[in-house]
Amino acid sequence: MSKKISASMLYGLVECRHRLFLDIFEDPAKRDPVSKFVKLLWEKGIDYENEVVQGLDSPFLNLSFYSGNERLRLTHEAMESGQELIYGGRLAIDDLIGDPDFLRKKGHGYIAGDIKSGAGLEGESDFSEGKPKKNYAVQLGLYTDILERLGKSAGKIPFILDIHGREIVYDLNSYQGPRTPTSWWEEYKTCLDIARKLVHRRITTMPALSGVCKLCHWRTVCLEYLHSHNDLSLIPGLGCAKRDAMYDRIKSVSELAEARLDDFIQGKTTIFPGIGVQTLKKFYTRAKLLIEPQSGPYLTEGVRWSEVNLELFFDIETDPMRDVCYLYGFLERHQQDKSTEQYFSFFAESPTPEDEEHAFAEAWEYIAKCRPCAIYFYSSYEKTQLKKLREKYTHIATKEEIDNLFNADNTIDLYSIVSKKTEWPTNDHSIKTLASYLGFKWRDDNPSGAESVEWYHQWVDTKSDKIKRRILEYNEDDCIAMRVLLEGIRNLSVRND
Repeated sequence: MSKKISASMLYGLVECRHRLFLDIFEDPAKRDPVSKFVKLLWEKGIDYENEVVQGLDSPFLNLSFYSGNERLRLTHEAMESGQELIYGGRLAIDDLIGDPDFLRKKGHGYIAGDIKSGAGLEGESDFSEGKPKKNYAVQLGLYTDILERLGKSAGKIPFILDIHGREIVYDLNSYQGPRTPTSWWEEYKTCLDIARKLVHRRITTMPALSGVCKLCHWRTVCLEYLHSHNDLSLIPGLGCAKRDAMYDRIKSVSELAEARLDDFIQGKTTIFPGIGVQTLKKFYTRAKLLIEPQSGPYLTEGVRWSEVNLELFFDIETDPMRDVCYLYGFLERHQQDKSTEQYFSFFAESPTPEDEEHAFAEAWEYIAKCRPCAIYFYSSYEKTQLKKLREKYTHIATKEEIDNLFNADNTIDLYSIVSKKTEWPTNDHSIKTLASYLGFKWRDDNPSGAESVEWYHQWVDTKSDKIKRRILEYNEDDCIAMRVLLEGIRNLSVRND
């Protein structure tokens, strides 16, 4: 019997096709332990699903207590009898199987829906309504495909019930966007085709270093492979797609470092799809630095720093599952003198709007009191979160005040400087990687933003002083790491390759 393709397999495929390959064929004993954060995601997802189901104001048939073929049979019978709403059903035909949270009768057929403990759209902002998430869309596509094959579909309009209590229709016939002029249905079909080829080993996959690796249960297996093969994706910014585009001609970091770039350049472009001349030169520079790490990091151009008496190194912590910002941390330093450093924090004692608002108000008051000063942060996350908070608590700060803060010459995104004006002999440019390279060590054995969310959930449940101290120390160390990085950048010399 051929292996079934499930909705969860397609979800995972969107994240990383090699992970799906390993899930199917690799020895499960080689897996890393599931992180506490991932377990928390599972638990909260189950809790939210139960909350949604308990809050339904219309009758439904609950099949979630059944399993296997019994669940499949009962679902088919329920649709045949015209049941209006089915929870916990199972669909299957040919090599496809899926467990939609809901099947809702519409006309003479059904549409499928899933409950998600995250936002139903991505890219939502003041300027964009957001768009469907690909991993959600392919799951809904599989349910819809099965319904169509069974002759039970009411159209390609499944839905998501998201963490904000919204029902979001995923029109699978709609285009993905102006830069991707194919429909979500076509995307689902593409993913299904890849999954089938993987299941039958008609295609092979390789790991590639990316952000999703951090929480993956195959992280150790993949990292061992990447380093033993000196894989191109170990170059910062060179992900799976670019690696695959180059692989026929260049297979490793050392091969790229020793290559003659003119062999791959044709006029104003390169022979590699999606990779321009300047991008290829950048990867070449980074490859050389990785195989000659003793040459050390350097500036590609000078950086002009403002002379100020007071510096703040700013880092926030958020709980994406509750959509709450629970901690604002500041390392305060005077006259660039490390002996003057003090850490200040503003903590939401509970994940309520009232406590989030109070912590935001205190943090904003502190920033206002300290200005004029230099404020350092790493990447755009702090900026995005403060803008979001201002929209929720409009009386604390105006839009102009937030804009003025981040448009000020002395408010500096260190990541922007790192990515545009420096090169490092590291595999990525995360604050943890760069500060660790410069000799900084976090007090916690397993420092990560994901784990800190799990600690906050423990704090909410227990109010343990030990857990709160762990959260604050982690945040303080993140702030100190930025100071270490700032000093490291200031000590670099300019090198023009």
